[in-house]
Order: sequence, then C-alpha cells, then structure tokens
Amino acid sequence: MAILYTANASATGGRAGRAHSDNGALDVTLTVPKELGGDGATGTNPEQLFAAGYSACFLGALKNVAGKEKVKIPEDTKVSTKVGIGPREDGTGFGIEVAITVEIPGMDKAQAEDLVAKAHIVCPYSHAMRTSTEVPVSVA
Repeated sequence: MAILYTANASATGGRAGRAHSDNGALDVTLTVPKELGGDGATGTNPEQLFAAGYSACFLGALKNVAGKEKVKIPEDTKVSTKVGIGPREDGTGFGIEVAITVEIPGMDKAQAEDLVAKAHIVCPYSHAMRTSTEVPVSVA
C-alpha cells in the first residue's frame, strides 16, 4: 500500500497519563473511567479517542462515496460510534466492540443504507476492524 499520510502520537502514563501528537495539535489528559476502576476524573480515554477518530473517518468515507455517486450529503449528517471494552473470552486480555449509527437528515432510508454500506467498505477503520489488520510492534 502506498502511504499518503502518517500520523504520529505518543502516550505516557498509560490510561492515566497524557497523549499528544507530534505536531502538538492533540494534547489530552488521559483518565481511567470508573467502570474500569478509575476515579472518573476529567479527561478522555483511548476508547473515546478511537470512537471520535472512527466517527470522523467514517463520515469522510461516506462523503467520498456520495461524491462519486453525485449525491449531496447534508452538513448536519452525523456519525456516532460506540466503542466498548471488556475482557476477551479467552481470558488473555481485552477486546473492543464497535457500533456505528449514521444520521443523514432528509435522505431516503434506502439510499442512506446503500451509501453507508459502501462507506463501510471504503473506511480504513472499518477495513482494519473487519480484517484484524496485523500491527507491527517493536522496541526502540
């Protein structure tokens, strides 16, 4: 695959720390939700960041598909993503579940469903989730 753009981000402190992008545009405090044993302090967490990124990416894919089909997507179109985390059934770690809901005001439901299904194929987040993309891991 020819890479067109690469984002770089780092985290320190784990789930109760900080995360930032190399260009400084993203700089967030990470906190552990009460449901995962945290104190519920103000901040964000990896699941919220993943949900936000997936939502934005999916909406971009939807606009891409609609543009190719000469269909106008309303500005108030909304993609909401739920990301749940819990222990895997094999007991060796944690897994995530993702659900996406798309609201396209004023669009015929059948047309919206068709565009959303096509966007699910185009979206790189959806592709990675669907194919269990291998991620190289190394120690610097």
